[in-house]
Amino acid sequence: MALALPVHLNIAEEFLGCPAREHPGRIAIAGEPSAATYAEIEAAANRVGNALREWGCERGDRILLVLPDSLEFIAAFFGVVKIGAIAVPVNSFARAADYEYWLADCGARFAIVHATALPEFTGAAQRHRLLETVVVGAAEKGLGHGSFLRWENWLDGASEHLEPYPTAATDPAFFLYTSGSGGTPKGAVHRHQDMVVTSRSFAQGVLGLRAEDITFSVSKLFFAYGLGNGMYFPFSVGASTVLMPEKPKPERVAELVARRHPTAFFSVPTFYAALLREAERGVKLDFSSVRLAVSAGETLPAEIFERFRRRFGIEILDGIGSTEMLHMFLSSRPGKARPGSCGVEVPNYEAKIVDDAGERVPDGELGNLWVRGQSAFAAYWGKPELTARTKLGDWVVTGDKFTRDAEGYYHYGGRADDMMKVSGMWVSPGEVENALLAHPMVAEAAVVAHADSVGLIRAAAYVVLRAGTEAGPHLASEIQQWLRGRLVSYKCPQEIHYLDELPKTATGKIQRFRLREG
Repeated sequence: MALALPVHLNIAEEFLGCPAREHPGRIAIAGEPSAATYAEIEAAANRVGNALREWGCERGDRILLVLPDSLEFIAAFFGVVKIGAIAVPVNSFARAADYEYWLADCGARFAIVHATALPEFTGAAQRHRLLETVVVGAAEKGLGHGSFLRWENWLDGASEHLEPYPTAATDPAFFLYTSGSGGTPKGAVHRHQDMVVTSRSFAQGVLGLRAEDITFSVSKLFFAYGLGNGMYFPFSVGASTVLMPEKPKPERVAELVARRHPTAFFSVPTFYAALLREAERGVKLDFSSVRLAVSAGETLPAEIFERFRRRFGIEILDGIGSTEMLHMFLSSRPGKARPGSCGVEVPNYEAKIVDDAGERVPDGELGNLWVRGQSAFAAYWGKPELTARTKLGDWVVTGDKFTRDAEGYYHYGGRADDMMKVSGMWVSPGEVENALLAHPMVAEAAVVAHADSVGLIRAAAYVVLRAGTEAGPHLASEIQQWLRGRLVSYKCPQEIHYLDELPKTATGKIQRFRLREG
């Protein structure tokens, strides 16, 4: 059943403006590094919107956000969309080539960037010729001149009052980038209504989030999963969120859980496994405040589900969502979670499993998962042919293989292509292979997904070396270190295997399935 949605809607007003008027002094960000109220965040967002208007930013302009989880991220995001522009949050730990691609693809005229990302971002910005770049945080001297401007100076004098642009619920509000099978990221265009749909359907309809909750998401705000968990889900009910600007590490997460006492904890299977390893090493983990533990991003192995429940007395609610659908469309329910299953349809979503001709398959039979709901992306930015292949009427083709049992529970069966998820993030084999082939010792390369001892997915590389090169663990370590300078860490293979030749078809295509089987 479709949700009733208003014709006109601006998510800055929906998730920040209205809460700030209803409970201005309530804590919205519990940390880190310090607390901020709803009124304080709205004032900062309004100053951002007014400063952008002073620059000449107009409705529909794309603004690249390269920020860690922080008040500045949230203020920038809502400040952008409040004036009818489009927020484009991206990974603040990425590489120069990534920023160059995103800037060119989305056509951003302005960017708001954290100082820690500047070494990688600056060259891309100069080649793209951005009109203006705002720098958040401590940076090198001289950034107050030319095309770089400090956050504090930029907002100095900007008004804290701003009327929202009268956007329609179906107007574009933000892009979220997701990797493609060929290694080219795709910008999924989301509308103002989409956050409302996922909040009512999953955050409230499944999780039952309420005003007294404190959410903590290990996944970052620039991901679709983290954006809901750590920002607009808690804001939708007037709750608080705990932010962690740095890359997540088990000991730091454990410390924040013990100190901030979150009631709803969101992570990915890989990190749940890391927390269990810490606990089994004798590190004290206090999850006594947590009433909801949610997992997505990759398959949750049954072993991790059971070990976490035995140690902490908490069942992990596994589910599946996508950047294209914005958040969860299948999920386990509190008290009804089953190991090895990602549950049933989220309210207001419909899923079906079909064969290659698009016909439904019987329960128990493996097929292709299609899903539909009102939060589905409008299009891939600038990619109409790919949009047409992914959106078939109301249905979105997920690219995942699934089975559905007789009781309606869904079970993941792998990808329909060669894409893999590592630590909850998409990895394109082609992108990693291209990076490997640039190494002077590598003649050929293939990258596949391998499951570890508990079923978590890791990237493994198979390489054919150039003539005269000596294989060995030292070279493997050198190749891995070389890759880490060119790719974000989760894309770097944890295993390097040497082969005399790669398995191929008669036409020369690499047979990755044989490497996965071997």
